[in-house]
Amino acid sequence: MSNPQSTQPNPQAGRHSNRQETYFNRARSSIRHALSGYTPKIRASLRPEIEALTNSLQKLDQGVIRIAAFGLVSRGKSAVLNALLGQKILQTGPLHGVTQWPRSVRWMPDNSGKVQVELIDTPGLDEIEGQARATIAQEVARQADLILFIVSGDITRTEYQALCELRQAQKPIVLVFNKIDLYPEQDRQAIYENLQQLGAGSSGGRRLEQLLSPDEIVMVAAEPAPIQVRVEWPDGKVTYEWESPSSDIEELKEKILSILNREGRSLLALNALVQAREAEATIASKILVLRNTEAEDLIWQFTKYKALAVALNPIALLDILGGTIADLALIRELARLYNLPMTSYEAGKLWKTILLSSGGLLLGEMGSSLLLGLGKSAAAVASGENPTSLTAYGGVAIAQAGIAGYGAYAVGRAAQVYLEQGCTWGQLGPNTVIREILDRVEPSTILYRLRQELRQ
Repeated sequence: MSNPQSTQPNPQAGRHSNRQETYFNRARSSIRHALSGYTPKIRASLRPEIEALTNSLQKLDQGVIRIAAFGLVSRGKSAVLNALLGQKILQTGPLHGVTQWPRSVRWMPDNSGKVQVELIDTPGLDEIEGQARATIAQEVARQADLILFIVSGDITRTEYQALCELRQAQKPIVLVFNKIDLYPEQDRQAIYENLQQLGAGSSGGRRLEQLLSPDEIVMVAAEPAPIQVRVEWPDGKVTYEWESPSSDIEELKEKILSILNREGRSLLALNALVQAREAEATIASKILVLRNTEAEDLIWQFTKYKALAVALNPIALLDILGGTIADLALIRELARLYNLPMTSYEAGKLWKTILLSSGGLLLGEMGSSLLLGLGKSAAAVASGENPTSLTAYGGVAIAQAGIAGYGAYAVGRAAQVYLEQGCTWGQLGPNTVIREILDRVEPSTILYRLRQELRQ
């Protein structure tokens, strides 16, 4: 008889799926928005960065999760991936360094949700040509969505350092303890405590502790050592033969499938957004260098116009309103100069950010300007009856103009600093969408420990 509970819908699973789809669609909209804002001229001069944005969008469209296996030589990286695949596709052997270059294989596990999986095998991190291998590892880790770090036996300090270097890629990590058939006494807690001891007294150890918990340590035997078995024949003859036990990989497979179903689309979205954020920041910084002189002239031009307009205007409240409009116009013109996409909403949000991050300086200047504006208005009213009030009006106007000009210049220079990050902070900017995703991840997910890293 079938279990009636097996046919019941899982509300929690549906909620996770809907949330992931929301994140996924927001990420795709963010990158499309970025690509639509650059002119053909900018696209031609910044081809590598534009291609990086395009590749990030294609990654989302393809929906392929990349899982990369790292570790030192002879830890069984290829064997672990073969065991997941259920067939020996990747070469293994007793010699060190069988895998010379990264190789990817498509994996089609059951119940993997809406994502496809690509397994990436990598060379040992401690082989010859250290710098070349380190460069390869960094690029593979950057492209990966999930990292499997393969160890066996006691974890060495070299492995610990390699693990700390990989965590700089800001990707979730699962520590896979292979060859458990040779080390049956090992357990997750002992491995975790060993990692803590290796990282004792180092900032890297504290960061690694945040990214890895005992729950992210999995025990496997990807290619168990042959065992001798006793065979009794019908005629009473007894022989001994060597048999290769089946791989013990189910725990790792269940861990990966759990992550894919619960967080797979979110992992894809975050990785694409992080790469888009890097590309947009590079684009913005290059454009800033090209347009720096024009930007300085533009800032000074708005500074003079704002100072003159505030000085001549006799109504105090209009001074503040007009000054704010001038600041917003300056931000929009700077963005247009840099060929960076920016809406009025984004310009207003940046203006508020600049005011709040100035340590109260610009807010204080606005207050001083308002007080002077009130004095100027009073002087303007009194000037009709007393000519000497014109002198007072002029003095106040000059002081207020200086304050307004300073405010415009400060806003313009601060806007330049923010624009160096591209439009990563806008309503659809990568930083904004990344924060939206990270603010809603649940504590039990593997992404939870990446929140602080990815927010930076």
